Amino acid sequence: MGWFQRLNAGLGKTRNVVRQSLDQFLGRTPDPVLLEELEAALLGADLGGRVVARLMQQVNDEARGADASTSDGLQNVLSRALYDALIQASGPSLLQLIDQGPKPFVVLVVGVNGVGKTTTIAKVAQRLAQTGRRPLLVAGDTFRAAAIEQLQVWADRIGVQVVRQRHGADPASVAFDGIAAAKARSVDVVLVDTAGRLHTKSNLMDELRKVKRVISRELPGAPHEVLLVLDATVGQNALAQTRQFHEAVGVTGLVLTKLDGTARGGIVVAIAEEFKIPVRLVGVGEGIEDLQDFNPEAFVAALFGQPTASS
Repeated sequence: MGWFQRLNAGLGKTRNVVRQSLDQFLGRTPDPVLLEELEAALLGADLGGRVVARLMQQVNDEARGADASTSDGLQNVLSRALYDALIQASGPSLLQLIDQGPKPFVVLVVGVNGVGKTTTIAKVAQRLAQTGRRPLLVAGDTFRAAAIEQLQVWADRIGVQVVRQRHGADPASVAFDGIAAAKARSVDVVLVDTAGRLHTKSNLMDELRKVKRVISRELPGAPHEVLLVLDATVGQNALAQTRQFHEAVGVTGLVLTKLDGTARGGIVVAIAEEFKIPVRLVGVGEGIEDLQDFNPEAFVAALFGQPTASS
């Protein structure tokens, strides 16, 4: 499959929720009951209350006109509104940022345990290596021995270097070693893994702030990207995670994983609407090709099962 076909397939569960509600409009004039059903379906797709309220206002404003009197017309209204929300969260891709930025370009990857941080780092590293760039992985999640080993396995498989210490080591110390190694070895990109859970959330955020300070001290201007990885299947909880990490370390980019495993992929729109933080990557499967650069037009097209000019 091509990249758009993968995105289209990955958003299948979410698209079914939206399409079922739109299909109810076939041959019917929008009425309060029907509009209420549509609103419930959009909320069920986790588009978020703020986005749904604006969408419903637009639908109500246009419901008496021909543009929204059919399911296709209504789809056009919704797709325009969703695109307007998503375009606020568009920006350069991660690879574009890296190419435009200094060397070494440091990416601090954060997020709670289980969202796919380590796998995301590995997939990004593989893309970088395949395009001739030299990545260095830093195993900063020292609170889980399995995380260190998992990153090492990925590094060996991809053929890239990894900086690591023993289980339980100070994560800031590992970050220090990683920056020193990056400067000595003239690598292009440093991808720093971090812990996703400590005894309390406060301890986690304090530790991440410390790691960020050490990186900045050793390489002024770094980290150049603070990438938050979110699991799309957790729905509205992803909003709370974004808020907490953004307040703690200043998130500059987002990765939404596991979009293929949820009927609530609209959370991408809800996060874009509330935080205006660029979505860099979306994950729609397990393969390396399934971690894709985010494209608002393609996302909306896939959400409604329509082709896009760039597909």
